[in-house]
Amino acid sequence: MEMIRKAAGDRLKGCILDNGCGVGMYSQQITRLGGQVTNLEFDFERAREARALKLSTVCAAGESLPFPSDLFNLILSHEVLEHVQDDRLATSEMVRALLPGGRIVLFVPNRGYPFETHGFYWRGKYHFGNFPLVNYLPHCIRDHLVPHVRVYTRKDLARLFAGLPVQVVRQEIIFGAYDNIIARRRKFGRLLRSVLQRLEKTPLKFFGLSHFWVVEKE
Repeated sequence: MEMIRKAAGDRLKGCILDNGCGVGMYSQQITRLGGQVTNLEFDFERAREARALKLSTVCAAGESLPFPSDLFNLILSHEVLEHVQDDRLATSEMVRALLPGGRIVLFVPNRGYPFETHGFYWRGKYHFGNFPLVNYLPHCIRDHLVPHVRVYTRKDLARLFAGLPVQVVRQEIIFGAYDNIIARRRKFGRLLRSVLQRLEKTPLKFFGLSHFWVVEKE
């Protein structure tokens, strides 16, 4: 959350879209900072859970945002773009709905990460879990095994924003927060997070979990 806060600045006091909010985990925290938050979630059951928390939530697809242009000061897209049917269209929709000077705070999976965290399909059967080196296979093979989610290189992300009226303010590869590990093994989890976050300042950041981009509309 601290990364989002620093990237957004005073835009957190404005009109905010949590694009792909899930059950509203981030929206609850952002709302406390004084912004007017609208949630968008494609999955109906998750949208209903967010509404149960009294969060303003719309059930719709990211490729066709049901909002006027030039509306939001800030759009958060946290590990969502990889799941949509048309990521280029979803990207252009976020830019359209953003006010000039507004920002998109974007997290997507990094292809350099040694594990595929979304499972894979083999002979028509889905296998859950973290599997090594799948994302290093050629795209035609990797996408056959993992057709339900994308991974990105820096060039892939640059192509999504190419030709759109934006400038990239920040682009990094980051390791995870590892909150699940910390919840089970607190000391080990915190040590792991500390070590991996130090690697973000070295060439080994190539192996980080996610791309973190901050994009501002011109």
